[in-house]
Amino acid sequence: MALPSLTRVFELLLERFGSQSWWPADDTFEMMVGAVLTQNTAWRNVELSIAALKEAQVMTPLALHRLEHQELQVLIRSSGFFQRKSQCLKNLAAVICRDYQGRVDSFLGGDLHAVRQRLLDQPGIGPETADCMVLYGAGLPIFVVDAYTRRIFSRLGLLDAKARYDMVQRYAMQHLPADTSLFNEFHALLVELGKVCCRSRNPRCEACPLNQHCRSAFSR
Repeated sequence: MALPSLTRVFELLLERFGSQSWWPADDTFEMMVGAVLTQNTAWRNVELSIAALKEAQVMTPLALHRLEHQELQVLIRSSGFFQRKSQCLKNLAAVICRDYQGRVDSFLGGDLHAVRQRLLDQPGIGPETADCMVLYGAGLPIFVVDAYTRRIFSRLGLLDAKARYDMVQRYAMQHLPADTSLFNEFHALLVELGKVCCRSRNPRCEACPLNQHCRSAFSR
């Protein structure tokens, strides 16, 4: 079986699921907060935390910076790992307030590599979280890799299941045009496919729009 091109994969996913309009947030800082909160948890849990932060009127860098750790932990408890995540958010808010006069656009300003490294320098922010902020927050073209991406690319036969984050990212960016809108939509579509069809256990191959191109589906 010939391997499908990533462009064809994108086309099939878009045809099946339509535009995902991701990332759901009222502003860039809310998007960044969501990227931290969604680490190791389902988005529905993040939505509860975001709603609590908005209700408390602390969804700004300055408000989070001034908020006590214990208060923040209560507000984001639904997202899990709330102690670690509160520390990350407090640090992020402090840096934005101290070094960038509270301006999120200034914090995310610069070329792709500079912005990405700035984010990676912050405690609690790894490659996936940083890349989400680069793509959805700064609007710069970088391909976000997550567990869904690895699973789907592996089952399609494109990459080994144990391929490192940077290897998966490099593969995608070598086979797709460097387009922010494309990377944005593709990431969201892969997440949707992973939730609906390409599950870690009991995948629904019969309902998958990629099943005619998937080595894993043919082997079942």
